[in-house]
Amino acid sequence: MDELEGHDFEYYCADLLKAHGFIDVEVTKGSGDFGADILAEKDGISYAVQCKCYDKPIGVRAVQEVYAGRDYYDCMVGVVMTNQYFTAPAVELAKKLKIMLWDRGYIDSMED
Repeated sequence: MDELEGHDFEYYCADLLKAHGFIDVEVTKGSGDFGADILAEKDGISYAVQCKCYDKPIGVRAVQEVYAGRDYYDCMVGVVMTNQYFTAPAVELAKKLKIMLWDRGYIDSMED
């Protein structure tokens, strides 16, 4: 997972979502995605997902991006998926904006 390029990581995350019952999983176009790399649905709930494959903790920018993407794509839930963990400010902002954070531990549990 850590060796994947950005767009490959998006497809990797999309496959994980499909394997966990998400439907209509769509990877958005690479640039100009308005803050969402993947659009998906599960149990009637629409998700906008921002994927970050980095070598350091994820900061507030990813949370801000998916917050905008969730509204742009009229989704109910915004999620940041990453191979890393999140900074304290990112966690604080995500709580305030009601954005879900799926970190390395969460993704590892999805792979089982």
